[in-house]
Parts: sequence; C-alpha cells; structure tokens
Amino acid sequence: MSAERPTKSCASCGRRIEWRKKWEKDWDEVRYCSAACRRRGVGAADRSLERSILDLLRDRAAGATICPSEAARAVASEAGSGAQEWRDLMEPARRAARRLVVAGEVEIVQQGRVVDPSTAKGPIRVRRVRGGT
Repeated sequence: MSAERPTKSCASCGRRIEWRKKWEKDWDEVRYCSAACRRRGVGAADRSLERSILDLLRDRAAGATICPSEAARAVASEAGSGAQEWRDLMEPARRAARRLVVAGEVEIVQQGRVVDPSTAKGPIRVRRVRGGT
C-alpha cells in the first residue's frame, strides 16, 4: 500500500479524518471523526454560525480577520440569549470555521500565518481566502 493515506474532513467538526485499516471496506461512507460528532451532526445553530462568520467577513476589508467569538456573540444576540450565553457557542463557532475552511471559504490564522484547522490550539482568527495564493 502507498505511504500516502487518504484523508477527509469530518462533516460535523471539520477536523481531518485519517484513514484506518478498520474502515478499509467502507471508507466512502465514513463521515464523522467520532461518535460524539456523529451524535452532534450539524444543526440550525451551526449553519447560523457559518452564515454569521461569512457575514462578518463580508463587512470587513479584504485582509481583515474576525474572532470566532464575534460570530458566537452575533448568533446569541439574534436568539435573544443572555450576555453569557455566547460562551456556549464558542466551540460550535470554531467548528463552523473549520467547516468553512474545508469548503474553501475562509482560512484560520494564528499570528498572521495560516494554520491547519485540525491541529490549531489556542486563539485563532478567521479571514476570507486570499486569491492567488
């Protein structure tokens, strides 16, 4: 077998799924990286966070970035949630950003450099994909 193993992205969290021998016969059907992601899926709140990220970026200059917390706050505000409720949307906002990376819509950056969304830890920023690079 070749040294290059196939990969794909989780439909729920956007992280990279590495090929495993146990999935050899049904690799085409594998959609989620874990049972938790399979249970969670992608719901209406997740789609709202994706839209919010894209809307916030559309209103910014071409190279500008946003923090996922901005999208979380916007969605919590739309839902009429309390000021503290946006914190519960932080991890879903990061998952939404990773799904948008997979879709080719945005990049995740740390300290101005594009990072792998599957392995990024700590504070991240999100920006539109730069053309030509």
